[in-house]
Amino acid sequence: MRRVLFIFSTLNDNDVQWLTRVGRRRRFAKEDILIHQGQPIADVFVLLDGQLSVRIQADGGDKEIALLDPGEVVGELSFLDSHPPNATVVARIPAVTLAIPRSALNTKLTEDTGFAARFYRALGIFLATRLRQTVNRMGFGGADSLEEDELTADEIDPDLLESLALAGKRFEMLLEHFRDG
Repeated sequence: MRRVLFIFSTLNDNDVQWLTRVGRRRRFAKEDILIHQGQPIADVFVLLDGQLSVRIQADGGDKEIALLDPGEVVGELSFLDSHPPNATVVARIPAVTLAIPRSALNTKLTEDTGFAARFYRALGIFLATRLRQTVNRMGFGGADSLEEDELTADEIDPDLLESLALAGKRFEMLLEHFRDG
């Protein structure tokens, strides 16, 4: 699922329009680096087109740990905790992103408490879902440990389901804006 839908389902139309105004389209050729492991980030990225590879240094070389498709968000952890990224993100094929400057995002979060509440809630939902899926993949969320009414890691929170269609429309509008630009 596109991770940006979690964010766009929580933000409102004005919030998404602000991201569209402030963000800029950045193109990356195959093997261009968006985020360097251990180096501070200047932007949070939303992948609009292409595919990204998430790599870590392991055993003296790079190890690919994830592939990201359009709608994925990268740089959000380093944005939240101000620590350098623990992975490198590279364009696996030519890619187009929405790059949201960290400085502009920090200013908006400070000046607009409504946006801040929605944005941080969206990131919380996004990161909680990612953590649940990771735990499930690692084998710690076996079916026999679930209560009958608990959600599995692949299920969508029913409270979010209604807003995902709207989030999809918002993302399509953002894609259309940057596709023509």
